Amino acid sequence: MFSSQSRVMSYGILLFTLCVWTSFILISRLGGKSELTPWDITALRFGTAALVLLPVVVVRGVKHYFTLRFLTLAMLGGLGYAGLAYAGFERAPASHGAVLLSGILPFWTAVATYLVLGERMTRDRWITLTFIAAGIGSMAWGEMHHEAGKLGWGEVCFIAASCCWGFYGALLKRWQTPPLEATMGVALLSALVFMPVYAAFLPSGLDAASWPTIITQSLFQGILVVIVAMLSFIEAQRRLGPFTTGAFLALAPVLGATLAVPLLGEPLTLSVMLGLAGVSIGATQPWKWRMSRQP
Repeated sequence: MFSSQSRVMSYGILLFTLCVWTSFILISRLGGKSELTPWDITALRFGTAALVLLPVVVVRGVKHYFTLRFLTLAMLGGLGYAGLAYAGFERAPASHGAVLLSGILPFWTAVATYLVLGERMTRDRWITLTFIAAGIGSMAWGEMHHEAGKLGWGEVCFIAASCCWGFYGALLKRWQTPPLEATMGVALLSALVFMPVYAAFLPSGLDAASWPTIITQSLFQGILVVIVAMLSFIEAQRRLGPFTTGAFLALAPVLGATLAVPLLGEPLTLSVMLGLAGVSIGATQPWKWRMSRQP
C-alpha cells in the first residue's frame, strides 16, 4: 500500500513524464518542419544520449549491456519507438501522431501486460479503455476522416511505435530492469546499431539546418527524453504499474493538440475537445477517487 507522501511522489514523477511526452509531440513537429530528416533527429537523440552516458557506461562495464535482453529493450523502446515515430512525423501530420502515439498506448499496454505478464483485464481497465476509446475515436474521426479518409503509412508508423513502447514497458516490468540500467543499455545499443547505418546509408539535412535547431533537438531528444524522462517513466511504472502509467500518459496527445493552438497556430476543433474529455476521464479514473473516499 502507498502512503500519502509516496502516492504524491509517484504521481508527481508521472506528471513530469507526461509534460515531457507532451513536449515531445510539439518539438518533434518543429524538427519535422526543419531541414533535419527523421534520421538526423534519431541520430541526435541517441548520439547525444550515448555521449552523455558513456563515462558511466565505461565505469560499469560496456560488456554488461551486450545481452539479448538489453538488445530487445533497445529495439523496442529505443530504435523501434523513435525510428517509427520520426518516420511517422515525416509522412503524416503531427495531430495524427498526437492521436496515435500516446493515445492508443493503453490498448497496447493492456495487450502487452496480458501476453508478457499474464495480467487479466479488470473492470477498471475496461472502463478506462472505454473512455479512452471514445476520446481517441472522436479525435481520430475529426482529424483524419475529413482530410485523408483512410490510414496511410505515416499513421501505420505511429501505431507500430506505440505498440513497441507498450511491449517495452511490459518487458521492463517482467525483467525488473533498474531504471538507470535500462536507460544506459537502450541508449548505448541504439547508438551502436543505428549510427553506422545512418552515417553510411541514410539521407541527412544537418548541413542545411541551423545550429539552434540542432542544439534544441540534441538537448531535448537526447538528454531530456532519452535520459531524464526515461528514468522518470521507468520509476513511475515501477511505482504505479504499466497500465496506470500508460493510461495517464494517454493525456499527452490531447494536451499536445491543445497546446498546439497557441504555440503552433493550429485550430482547436470539436473533435480535439471531445478527445480531451474522453481521454482525461479515462486516464485520471475519477470513479476510483470516489470509491477511495467512501468509508
